[in-house]
Amino acid sequence: MKHPVIDLHCDLLAHMLNMAHPDPFNREGIACSFPALAEGNVKLQVMAIFTATKKGSTALALRQSEIFKSFLSRFPEDCTLVHDLNTLNEIATSSKLGMTAAIENASGFCEEDEPLEIGFDRLEQIISNTTRILYIGFTHHAENRFGGGNNSGIGLKEDGEKLLQYLNGKKIAVDFSHASDALAQDMLGYISAHDLDIQILASHSNYRTVFDHVRNLPDNLASEIIKRGGLIGVNFLRAFVNNDDPNVLYEHINHGIQLGGSTSICFGADYFCTDTHPDRTRVPFYFDEHADATRYPSILEAISEQVSPDIIEGISSKNVINYLNKLWT
Repeated sequence: MKHPVIDLHCDLLAHMLNMAHPDPFNREGIACSFPALAEGNVKLQVMAIFTATKKGSTALALRQSEIFKSFLSRFPEDCTLVHDLNTLNEIATSSKLGMTAAIENASGFCEEDEPLEIGFDRLEQIISNTTRILYIGFTHHAENRFGGGNNSGIGLKEDGEKLLQYLNGKKIAVDFSHASDALAQDMLGYISAHDLDIQILASHSNYRTVFDHVRNLPDNLASEIIKRGGLIGVNFLRAFVNNDDPNVLYEHINHGIQLGGSTSICFGADYFCTDTHPDRTRVPFYFDEHADATRYPSILEAISEQVSPDIIEGISSKNVINYLNKLWT
């Protein structure tokens, strides 16, 4: 029996930017094409709107939100919008791919040199195009106006504080996956100090104790996400799993369980277009065992040899469903 799967992060939308007629059925260059997701029994895929921090990033993000919207109108027999508890409850029995959107890097709705209010207006436009945004990551690898990315030591900036205030009560989670350690700690402190109604998660992150990389979570941060009822989506990229051993993916999962995260662990595979990535030293980007979305059943089968059936059910989909029931209520 194939378990239903929910994945918290892929970059299919950014891949589609390079196509004159964006075609999610084209497997070439992308591990999360619609056919691959269907073969892997993915019932809900979070589609990240990704941009780097650079001039013109907002136009790219807006275009991705339009591509997301176009999928729903162009392929009504193949995909469906998941935006509330009713549509969430229908995904297990649906033959369609459920989709919801997210934002990876707040530079996608606000340029570095424009008034923040314009950025907030643009964020509302993106939300209008996609109906709902599940989460927002403040940064990517580098620093921006909101705070420090994972390759920096910068914490939360004034505009980041304003963004947290803006998100208060909006039922949009804050994603810690690309936050610097300082930014993550500052955001946790600010949310608590101001009693903000904001849920947290790490959509596509592994554990630094298992594999030492700045993109992976230190134990204190992972434990805090777990304590606050957040999610941690295991990342399949070889650079964050282990450069040499694919089985270390399961060590990451077991470490999360040991931290008390059996109800927090899920998938955040981070499938993106590798063909045009400038750093060819990272090829292959994924181990063959995790190469594309068709691999979810075999991954779950391997996990089932180590953990109980209820934990398998949680990792595959139930943990995310429970989280969304809390976030969207």
